[in-house]
Amino acid sequence: MDTTQKYKTKESLLELYNKPLLELVFEAATVHRLHHDPKEVQMSSLLSIKTGGCAEDCGYCPQAARYHTDVKAQKLMSVESVVEQARNAKENGSSRLCMGAAWREVRDNRDFDNVIEMVQAVNDMDMEVCCTLGMMNEDQAKRLKNAGLFAYNHNLDTSADYYDDVISTREYEDRLNTIDNARKAGISVCSGGIIGMGEAVEDRIGLLMSYMEMETPPESIPINALVAVEGTPMEDQKPIEQWEMIRMVATTRIAFPKSVVRLSAGRTKMNMEGQALCFMAGASSIFAGDKLLTTPNPEYNEDMEMFKILGLTPKAAFADGEKPVTKADPIIDARKAKEAARAEELKAARAKVKMKGFEPRKVTIVDSL
Repeated sequence: MDTTQKYKTKESLLELYNKPLLELVFEAATVHRLHHDPKEVQMSSLLSIKTGGCAEDCGYCPQAARYHTDVKAQKLMSVESVVEQARNAKENGSSRLCMGAAWREVRDNRDFDNVIEMVQAVNDMDMEVCCTLGMMNEDQAKRLKNAGLFAYNHNLDTSADYYDDVISTREYEDRLNTIDNARKAGISVCSGGIIGMGEAVEDRIGLLMSYMEMETPPESIPINALVAVEGTPMEDQKPIEQWEMIRMVATTRIAFPKSVVRLSAGRTKMNMEGQALCFMAGASSIFAGDKLLTTPNPEYNEDMEMFKILGLTPKAAFADGEKPVTKADPIIDARKAKEAARAEELKAARAKVKMKGFEPRKVTIVDSL
């Protein structure tokens, strides 16, 4: 059933979205079962590897430097710390690690080199690696691909028409270009949006139309509910009803039958029954762990209990695509070779001084008159 042909206009998608809820869920569940195992849900972990201090002005984001929130800026995590967090996530059932850095764009510097090493290390642990690092160019995308990156997340957030009400420091076209750069590098695309930011239903459909207009839609489409954070411009937004999340998940599933629909931020506001309807309507991924970057999320034990009650099983890594091959990074290899050579020079210099012997310079002190 190729529903993308049936629902390929804004009008038809809007009509679909507004169907009676149970009819909409039934149609979505039917489509879901044709393309996915309805009992499998991927458990993913989202790790903030560099927190706060972002130059952007996204109205929903507590990591923007210009807003006064409780988020404290932190420098980039070490590779060793990320590997430890990935190991813990895997032991708790996650098969995918998404690393997020509060950057406007990727810069070709030592921090990005460290991210490349993180990707290499986590991919070698047989976990899917996803990154969300802001805007990136083609060369940066190629480096990430060669490191073993499975997916790149870059959300459109909302429709092109409503976008300027949410953010002014980055154009909608910039986001589309970054998605295109990931696609050119052979990286699978993860891109979705946030509902509950004051947008109209037409804007939710407009977001889906942006993906419908792509030559290849995203392999993953996360659906987030706004988590209003004090100190951000959207702090007073009223939380959406869970039925709106169910509608958005179901409509996305029908519009993009082969994509993975990810039930993302906002799950703490949903009861188990609401989440169950989302899974029935086609959601086949959640973020596990007690935090999503900087906002709350249900704990591992809570999710595992829900899986047990609903009869769901965690999806294995790389079930939706082959594991990327980790390749050596010439830039990192050259830097390490230079560092090793310098270390050898210092070692040789110390040995030479030691062999010759070292005596402190004798200083004669003359009493002053």
